[in-house]
Amino acid sequence: MFRKLFSIFLSGVFLVSSLGTAAAEVPNTANGKLGAVETVTYGQEQSGAIVERIEKVEKDYECTDNGSGMMNRINALYDATFDNSNGPSLITQLNALEWTISHKVSADPIQKRITAMELEINGKNSEGSIKKRIEGLSTFAFGSTTIPLTQVNVPANTLVKVSLVTPINAKELKKGDVIKFQAAEDVIENDMLLITAGALGEGVVTEVSQAQNFGRDAKINIDFKDIEAVDGTKIDMTLGEEAKENMERMGMAAGASLASMIILGPIGIIGGAFVKGKNINLPEGTEMYLQTEKDSTVYGIPTTSAEQF
Repeated sequence: MFRKLFSIFLSGVFLVSSLGTAAAEVPNTANGKLGAVETVTYGQEQSGAIVERIEKVEKDYECTDNGSGMMNRINALYDATFDNSNGPSLITQLNALEWTISHKVSADPIQKRITAMELEINGKNSEGSIKKRIEGLSTFAFGSTTIPLTQVNVPANTLVKVSLVTPINAKELKKGDVIKFQAAEDVIENDMLLITAGALGEGVVTEVSQAQNFGRDAKINIDFKDIEAVDGTKIDMTLGEEAKENMERMGMAAGASLASMIILGPIGIIGGAFVKGKNINLPEGTEMYLQTEKDSTVYGIPTTSAEQF
Protein backbone atom coordinates (compact mmCIF):
# COMPACT_ATOMS: atom_id res chain seq x y z
CA MET A 1 0.00 0.00 0.00
CA PHE A 2 2.83 2.41 0.89
CA ARG A 3 4.51 1.90 -2.49
CA LYS A 4 1.21 2.49 -4.28
CA LEU A 5 0.53 5.69 -2.34
CA PHE A 6 4.03 6.94 -3.03
CA SER A 7 3.78 6.27 -6.76
CA ILE A 8 0.43 8.02 -7.03
CA PHE A 9 1.71 10.98 -5.03
CA LEU A 10 4.75 11.52 -7.21
CA SER A 11 2.81 11.38 -10.44
CA GLY A 12 0.32 13.87 -9.05
CA VAL A 13 2.83 16.39 -7.76
CA PHE A 14 5.30 16.78 -10.63
CA LEU A 15 4.70 16.50 -14.35
CA VAL A 16 8.13 17.22 -15.75
CA SER A 17 8.46 18.24 -19.38
CA SER A 18 11.43 17.32 -21.53
CA LEU A 19 11.98 20.74 -23.01
CA GLY A 20 15.43 21.44 -24.36
CA THR A 21 17.72 23.37 -22.07
CA ALA A 22 20.08 26.19 -22.92
CA ALA A 23 22.16 28.31 -20.63
CA ALA A 24 21.41 32.00 -20.66
CA GLU A 25 23.94 33.51 -23.01
CA VAL A 26 25.96 36.64 -22.45
CA PRO A 27 25.30 39.28 -25.14
CA ASN A 28 27.93 39.02 -27.87
CA THR A 29 29.03 42.60 -27.38
CA ALA A 30 32.17 44.23 -26.03
CA ASN A 31 30.45 45.38 -22.83
CA GLY A 32 28.50 42.14 -22.44
CA LYS A 33 31.46 39.77 -22.57
CA LEU A 34 33.96 42.05 -20.88
CA GLY A 35 31.45 42.78 -18.12
CA ALA A 36 30.92 39.04 -17.56
CA VAL A 37 34.68 38.49 -17.20
CA GLU A 38 35.04 41.45 -14.84
CA THR A 39 32.10 40.36 -12.69
CA VAL A 40 33.37 36.82 -12.18
CA THR A 41 36.91 38.11 -11.59
CA TYR A 42 36.45 41.20 -9.42
CA GLY A 43 32.86 40.93 -8.23
CA GLN A 44 31.41 43.66 -10.40
CA GLU A 45 31.71 45.23 -13.82
CA GLN A 46 34.47 47.83 -13.88
CA SER A 47 34.15 51.47 -14.94
CA GLY A 48 36.29 53.48 -17.33
CA ALA A 49 37.25 53.27 -20.98
CA ILE A 50 36.99 49.85 -22.60
CA VAL A 51 40.66 49.78 -23.63
CA GLU A 52 41.75 50.41 -20.03
CA ARG A 53 39.42 47.71 -18.75
CA ILE A 54 40.74 45.20 -21.29
CA GLU A 55 44.35 45.98 -20.39
CA LYS A 56 43.66 45.52 -16.66
CA VAL A 57 42.18 42.03 -17.14
CA GLU A 58 44.90 41.07 -19.63
CA LYS A 59 47.56 42.06 -17.12
CA ASP A 60 45.94 40.06 -14.33
CA TYR A 61 45.42 37.03 -16.58
CA GLU A 62 48.76 37.35 -18.39
CA CYS A 63 46.74 37.12 -21.56
CA THR A 64 48.17 39.94 -23.69
CA ASP A 65 47.57 40.31 -27.41
CA ASN A 66 47.68 43.98 -28.20
CA GLY A 67 48.05 43.27 -31.92
CA SER A 68 44.48 41.99 -32.21
CA GLY A 69 41.31 44.00 -32.56
CA MET A 70 39.19 44.91 -29.55
CA MET A 71 36.60 42.14 -29.93
CA ASN A 72 39.25 39.49 -30.51
CA ARG A 73 41.00 40.49 -27.28
CA ILE A 74 37.73 40.40 -25.35
CA ASN A 75 36.83 37.00 -26.85
CA ALA A 76 40.24 35.66 -25.81
CA LEU A 77 39.66 36.78 -22.22
CA TYR A 78 36.11 35.42 -22.21
CA ASP A 79 37.18 32.03 -23.56
CA ALA A 80 40.10 31.78 -21.15
CA THR A 81 37.70 32.43 -18.27
CA PHE A 82 34.70 30.28 -19.20
CA ASP A 83 35.33 28.04 -22.20
CA ASN A 84 36.51 24.43 -21.82
CA SER A 85 36.68 23.62 -25.53
CA ASN A 86 40.47 23.83 -25.80
CA GLY A 87 41.36 22.88 -22.25
CA PRO A 88 40.19 23.63 -18.70
CA SER A 89 39.02 27.22 -18.28
CA LEU A 90 40.19 29.48 -15.50
CA ILE A 91 36.96 28.84 -13.61
CA THR A 92 37.40 25.07 -13.96
CA GLN A 93 40.98 25.24 -12.70
CA LEU A 94 39.94 27.36 -9.75
CA ASN A 95 37.09 24.99 -8.89
CA ALA A 96 39.54 22.09 -8.86
CA LEU A 97 41.92 23.95 -6.58
CA GLU A 98 39.28 25.15 -4.17
CA TRP A 99 37.62 21.75 -3.83
CA THR A 100 40.94 19.95 -3.39
CA ILE A 101 42.10 22.39 -0.70
CA SER A 102 38.84 23.18 1.07
CA HIS A 103 36.37 20.52 -0.12
CA LYS A 104 34.01 23.20 -1.34
CA VAL A 105 33.47 25.42 -4.34
CA SER A 106 32.25 28.94 -3.66
CA ALA A 107 30.44 31.40 -5.89
CA ASP A 108 32.71 34.28 -4.85
CA PRO A 109 34.70 36.29 -7.41
CA ILE A 110 38.01 34.83 -8.59
CA GLN A 111 40.17 37.30 -6.68
CA LYS A 112 38.32 36.66 -3.41
CA ARG A 113 38.57 32.89 -3.84
CA ILE A 114 42.31 33.01 -4.51
CA THR A 115 42.83 35.32 -1.53
CA ALA A 116 40.90 32.97 0.78
CA MET A 117 42.91 29.92 -0.30
CA GLU A 118 46.24 31.72 0.09
CA LEU A 119 45.31 32.85 3.59
CA GLU A 120 44.22 29.33 4.51
CA ILE A 121 47.48 27.83 3.27
CA ASN A 122 50.13 30.47 3.93
CA GLY A 123 48.46 32.94 6.26
CA LYS A 124 49.19 35.74 3.79
CA ASN A 125 48.49 36.74 0.23
CA SER A 126 50.86 36.45 -2.71
CA GLU A 127 51.66 39.15 -5.21
CA GLY A 128 51.55 38.85 -8.97
CA SER A 129 49.00 38.03 -11.62
CA ILE A 130 46.01 35.74 -11.18
CA LYS A 131 47.80 33.19 -13.36
CA LYS A 132 50.90 33.19 -11.14
CA ARG A 133 48.86 32.93 -7.96
CA ILE A 134 46.88 29.98 -9.33
CA GLU A 135 50.13 28.27 -10.34
CA GLY A 136 51.42 28.74 -6.79
CA LEU A 137 48.28 27.19 -5.33
CA SER A 138 48.45 24.35 -7.83
CA THR A 139 52.04 23.59 -6.89
CA PHE A 140 50.98 23.31 -3.26
CA ALA A 141 47.89 21.19 -3.99
CA PHE A 142 49.17 18.94 -6.76
CA GLY A 143 52.96 19.32 -6.78
CA SER A 144 52.83 20.88 -10.22
CA THR A 145 51.71 24.09 -11.90
CA THR A 146 49.48 21.89 -14.07
CA ILE A 147 46.14 21.01 -12.48
CA PRO A 148 45.27 17.33 -13.19
CA LEU A 149 41.86 17.74 -14.77
CA THR A 150 40.48 14.99 -17.01
CA GLN A 151 37.54 14.95 -19.40
CA VAL A 152 35.05 12.31 -18.30
CA ASN A 153 31.60 11.19 -19.35
CA VAL A 154 28.58 11.81 -17.14
CA PRO A 155 26.16 9.06 -18.22
CA ALA A 156 22.47 9.68 -18.79
CA ASN A 157 20.33 8.82 -15.74
CA THR A 158 23.07 9.64 -13.22
CA LEU A 159 21.26 10.42 -9.97
CA VAL A 160 21.83 13.78 -8.28
CA LYS A 161 20.46 14.52 -4.82
CA VAL A 162 19.27 18.13 -4.72
CA SER A 163 17.61 20.48 -2.25
CA LEU A 164 15.21 23.24 -3.11
CA VAL A 165 16.35 26.84 -2.85
CA THR A 166 12.99 28.11 -4.09
CA PRO A 167 9.95 26.76 -2.19
CA ILE A 168 7.39 25.01 -4.39
CA ASN A 169 3.90 26.08 -3.36
CA ALA A 170 1.03 25.79 -5.81
CA LYS A 171 -0.78 28.70 -4.18
CA GLU A 172 2.11 31.09 -4.78
CA LEU A 173 3.69 29.97 -8.06
CA LYS A 174 2.64 30.83 -11.59
CA LYS A 175 3.69 29.80 -15.06
CA GLY A 176 7.14 31.14 -15.91
CA ASP A 177 8.42 31.34 -12.34
CA VAL A 178 12.02 30.19 -11.86
CA ILE A 179 12.69 27.32 -9.46
CA LYS A 180 16.23 27.26 -8.07
CA PHE A 181 17.80 24.21 -6.47
CA GLN A 182 21.29 23.05 -5.50
CA ALA A 183 23.18 19.79 -5.24
CA ALA A 184 22.78 18.42 -1.72
CA GLU A 185 26.00 16.41 -1.92
CA ASP A 186 28.98 15.81 -4.17
CA VAL A 187 28.48 13.58 -7.20
CA ILE A 188 31.56 11.35 -7.58
CA GLU A 189 31.99 8.60 -10.15
CA ASN A 190 35.15 6.46 -10.46
CA ASP A 191 37.02 8.77 -8.06
CA MET A 192 36.24 11.80 -10.22
CA LEU A 193 34.23 14.73 -8.85
CA LEU A 194 31.57 15.68 -11.40
CA ILE A 195 29.19 17.96 -9.47
CA THR A 196 29.97 19.67 -6.17
CA ALA A 197 27.65 20.02 -3.21
CA GLY A 198 26.03 23.43 -3.48
CA ALA A 199 26.20 23.52 -7.29
CA LEU A 200 23.27 25.58 -8.54
CA GLY A 201 20.50 24.34 -10.79
CA GLU A 202 17.50 26.05 -12.26
CA GLY A 203 14.10 25.09 -13.59
CA VAL A 204 10.96 26.85 -14.71
CA VAL A 205 7.28 26.36 -13.91
CA THR A 206 5.41 25.53 -17.11
CA GLU A 207 1.94 25.00 -15.63
CA VAL A 208 0.12 25.31 -12.31
CA SER A 209 -3.34 24.13 -11.30
CA GLN A 210 -4.76 24.77 -7.84
CA ALA A 211 -6.37 22.23 -5.55
CA GLN A 212 -10.09 21.92 -6.27
CA ASN A 213 -13.22 20.35 -4.88
CA PHE A 214 -13.94 16.63 -5.21
CA GLY A 215 -10.51 15.96 -3.76
CA ARG A 216 -8.61 17.04 -6.86
CA ASP A 217 -5.06 17.87 -5.79
CA ALA A 218 -2.94 20.74 -7.01
CA LYS A 219 -0.46 20.01 -9.79
CA ILE A 220 2.70 21.77 -10.89
CA ASN A 221 4.48 21.12 -14.17
CA ILE A 222 8.19 21.92 -13.82
CA ASP A 223 10.98 21.70 -16.36
CA PHE A 224 14.00 21.24 -14.09
CA LYS A 225 16.36 22.27 -16.92
CA ASP A 226 19.94 21.87 -15.68
CA ILE A 227 22.56 21.92 -12.95
CA GLU A 228 26.14 23.19 -13.12
CA ALA A 229 28.97 20.67 -13.24
CA VAL A 230 32.27 21.35 -11.50
CA ASP A 231 33.68 22.78 -14.75
CA GLY A 232 30.71 25.07 -15.31
CA THR A 233 29.04 22.88 -17.92
CA LYS A 234 25.24 22.95 -17.74
CA ILE A 235 24.03 19.36 -17.42
CA ASP A 236 20.43 18.72 -18.48
CA MET A 237 18.30 17.34 -15.64
CA THR A 238 14.90 15.71 -15.35
CA LEU A 239 12.72 13.95 -12.79
CA GLY A 240 12.70 10.52 -14.43
CA GLU A 241 11.83 7.01 -13.36
CA GLU A 242 15.22 6.29 -11.76
CA ALA A 243 14.91 9.39 -9.57
CA LYS A 244 11.36 8.51 -8.54
CA GLU A 245 12.29 4.92 -7.74
CA ASN A 246 15.28 6.02 -5.68
CA MET A 247 13.11 8.41 -3.65
CA GLU A 248 10.66 5.58 -3.09
CA ARG A 249 13.39 3.23 -1.86
CA MET A 250 14.65 5.90 0.54
CA GLY A 251 11.19 6.77 1.82
CA MET A 252 11.30 10.25 0.31
CA ALA A 253 8.26 11.91 -1.22
CA ALA A 254 9.78 15.14 -2.46
CA GLY A 255 9.74 16.40 1.12
CA ALA A 256 5.96 16.21 1.61
CA SER A 257 4.44 14.45 4.61
CA LEU A 258 3.50 10.86 3.81
CA ALA A 259 1.76 10.53 7.15
CA SER A 260 -1.12 12.78 6.13
CA MET A 261 -1.34 10.98 2.80
CA ILE A 262 -1.74 7.61 4.42
CA ILE A 263 -4.44 8.91 6.74
CA LEU A 264 -6.40 10.57 3.97
CA GLY A 265 -5.93 7.85 1.42
CA PRO A 266 -4.65 8.04 -2.16
CA ILE A 267 -5.82 10.53 -4.75
CA GLY A 268 -9.34 9.84 -5.90
CA ILE A 269 -10.60 7.96 -2.84
CA ILE A 270 -11.78 11.08 -1.06
CA GLY A 271 -14.72 12.54 -2.97
CA GLY A 272 -17.50 15.01 -2.48
CA ALA A 273 -18.16 18.57 -3.52
CA PHE A 274 -17.00 19.93 -0.17
CA VAL A 275 -13.73 18.05 0.02
CA LYS A 276 -10.81 20.19 -1.14
CA GLY A 277 -7.80 18.54 -2.73
CA LYS A 278 -4.34 18.84 -1.22
CA ASN A 279 -2.04 21.77 -1.97
CA ILE A 280 1.58 21.23 -3.00
CA ASN A 281 3.87 22.89 -0.47
CA LEU A 282 7.53 21.90 -0.53
CA PRO A 283 9.61 24.29 1.61
CA GLU A 284 13.14 25.51 1.01
CA GLY A 285 15.61 22.76 1.83
CA THR A 286 13.33 19.94 0.69
CA GLU A 287 15.52 17.14 -0.67
CA MET A 288 14.70 15.06 -3.70
CA TYR A 289 16.45 13.30 -6.57
CA LEU A 290 16.82 14.33 -10.19
CA GLN A 291 18.70 12.51 -12.92
CA THR A 292 20.81 13.53 -15.88
CA GLU A 293 18.78 13.57 -19.07
CA LYS A 294 21.56 12.57 -21.48
CA ASP A 295 25.28 11.86 -21.65
CA SER A 296 27.52 14.87 -21.02
CA THR A 297 31.27 15.42 -21.14
CA VAL A 298 32.86 17.49 -18.39
CA TYR A 299 36.24 18.05 -16.78
CA GLY A 300 36.27 16.00 -13.58
CA ILE A 301 38.46 16.58 -10.54
CA PRO A 302 40.40 13.59 -9.17
CA THR A 303 39.22 13.14 -5.61
CA THR A 304 42.30 11.12 -4.67
CA SER A 305 44.30 14.38 -4.77
CA ALA A 306 42.17 15.78 -1.97
CA GLU A 307 42.82 12.91 0.45
CA GLN A 308 46.06 14.51 1.65
CA PHE A 309 44.05 17.44 2.98
